[in-house]
Amino acid sequence: MYVLKQLIGVLATPLMIAFMIGVAAGICRMFGRCKIAISLWVASLAVVYLGSISPVSNSLLGSLEHRYAPLPEETPLPAVEFVVVLGSGYAPHDGVPVTAALDEDGLVRITEGVRLVRRLKNAHLIVSGGAPPGQMPAALGYALLARDLGVDTSSLIVLDHARDTAAEAKTVFSLLGLKPFLLVTSAYHMPRAMRLMEKKGAHPIPAPTGQRVNESASADWRILLPTAEGLGQTDRALHEYLGLAAIAAGII
Repeated sequence: MYVLKQLIGVLATPLMIAFMIGVAAGICRMFGRCKIAISLWVASLAVVYLGSISPVSNSLLGSLEHRYAPLPEETPLPAVEFVVVLGSGYAPHDGVPVTAALDEDGLVRITEGVRLVRRLKNAHLIVSGGAPPGQMPAALGYALLARDLGVDTSSLIVLDHARDTAAEAKTVFSLLGLKPFLLVTSAYHMPRAMRLMEKKGAHPIPAPTGQRVNESASADWRILLPTAEGLGQTDRALHEYLGLAAIAAGII
């Protein structure tokens, strides 16, 4: 199931969708179906263009990010004993610092987790995230950075076996049961994480971070220009929507 989910995640990206449509266009051209081929090539270009402009990417990602508001800074945090940080990417190599080995989402998540633990004073920080064989679990990178940022080892719990969000939800529930906790993950990932946690019976309190969509930013004609950033945001959004659909269908 893990491998199948990874394969579907790779295929369900704007570039791969466009590529597969383009391949289908080439096959149609080989068999003399020129009109169909041209239509498919146009569709392929449209997928890439629409997926890489900010009006589309911001709309897709923003609808996910806005489902759970950030924790207010001006009021006390909920009285909980645990802060859970969900995993992301971690690739230590060539002696680079842990801040370089963690990917962008992971670095933001663990930083927010440490910040919340410090605000709560006596809470435990639970860092989660496994990895396929031969790779380093994200939880180990989180733990290393958390210690460097002053989190006491006695306040740190490392869960380094769960390789996806569904497995993380199961592991967290087996550890905490019905105890409430702050759940830290990227804002666009929070809807799927919350559903999986609640499906397992856990009681998470959302603490989203790493918001990417800034609706207050000024807009001009450049929003219609394709960008790699827009393509990346569309990629993230499609991955989450597929995950939410799988939960709704009972597949996960």
